[in-house]
Amino acid sequence: PAAWAELSRTFGRLPLSETLEPAIRYAEEGYPVSPTAAGNWNSAFRRYSTALTGTEFKPWFDLFAPNGRAPEAGEVWRSPDHANTLRLIGSSEAEEFYRGVLADTISECILRSGGFLTKEDLAGYRPEWVEPISVSYRGYDVWEIPPNGQGLIALIALNMLKGYPVSSQESPEAYHRQIEAMKLAFADGSRYITDPSRMSCDPYAFLTEEYAEQRRRLIGSEALWPEAGEPRGSGTVYLATADGEGNMVSFIQSNYTGFGSGLVVPGTGISLQNRGLEFSLDDTHANRLEPGKRTYHTIIPGFLTKNSQAIGAFGVMGGYMQPQGHVQVAMNLIDYGLHPQAALDAPRWQWVKGKTVMVEPHFPMHMARRLERMGHEVQVAADFSSFGRGQIIWRDEKTGVLCGGSDARTDGFVAGW
Repeated sequence: PAAWAELSRTFGRLPLSETLEPAIRYAEEGYPVSPTAAGNWNSAFRRYSTALTGTEFKPWFDLFAPNGRAPEAGEVWRSPDHANTLRLIGSSEAEEFYRGVLADTISECILRSGGFLTKEDLAGYRPEWVEPISVSYRGYDVWEIPPNGQGLIALIALNMLKGYPVSSQESPEAYHRQIEAMKLAFADGSRYITDPSRMSCDPYAFLTEEYAEQRRRLIGSEALWPEAGEPRGSGTVYLATADGEGNMVSFIQSNYTGFGSGLVVPGTGISLQNRGLEFSLDDTHANRLEPGKRTYHTIIPGFLTKNSQAIGAFGVMGGYMQPQGHVQVAMNLIDYGLHPQAALDAPRWQWVKGKTVMVEPHFPMHMARRLERMGHEVQVAADFSSFGRGQIIWRDEKTGVLCGGSDARTDGFVAGW
């Protein structure tokens, strides 16, 4: 909420209270649950029903499953508590969330549930403006948020891949190089990415031409076995917007793993996030648990510019799939010149761990077999749920016309007016 208020003050033309009105109206009057959301909602219901016990999780069921089940697709769901909370946030420019009665309610809930976040912690928070990081890729600049986000991983991979000539989209060697570059980038990211004030090296040290060439030399004709963490799920929302004046926004936020921690603050509609999941209890790990520290996190909005002009806002939700999706979508746009919708619809691969690569059901099987002969352990997924969900807005460099794409793997859409 502090980020909403900060963005509204800096770039907005309307007060935050007015921009939140449509969301408040949906919360009060109800919103028909979309199909993908309904499926994920039901998965969370089953998980919480079997894995979580104790009265501290009763507010989640009261709010999100009031009829003893998750809502079905097309069913109208209402949450007056959400509406009241959004009104408080809007009228106070988010102050209520951090230094008001709402903050007291949040901290009391956390302490009652055995957590450690106090109202002093909330009161001490301020949103932070950061300098994005980028690499030049075939005439475009690809931008990401710096650590502690994993956008650095996408840039490391692209920096390696730009050293190869553009090859056919149907080339198994091209897929192989993309997968290997992503594995090497994840190995770096899992070891070094943490709170930027506690990183042992400068993020830009990973983005030099010398380092890219050093890592590129490790990519041979067979699959590698790098060390890196195993991907997890997500609970992320991404949106992109642009206007006729040249403004573009690439925005992302997340509760992580669906509904976050499963802890709901009674009477507020707030489901508390669990972004602390990436902390480690290993004292030698870069993300060891420490006071006031921000751990590695997966949420990364992406952006493209050319000659310092905004060209495209893009993003792919989905935990550790995000940098993999960024690389694949960026290459589809830049290397292959695909329409934004086609760039999102193209079949995706996902490195999982070791030599294991998962591919979507519509991924070309002859390509999968070629990858297997290169040493990859290819698994065909039963559905699309783990391959990310993305959106793109692309500005035509000659005409200035805006063109959008929304991933068929989720419930999003493109709207223009």
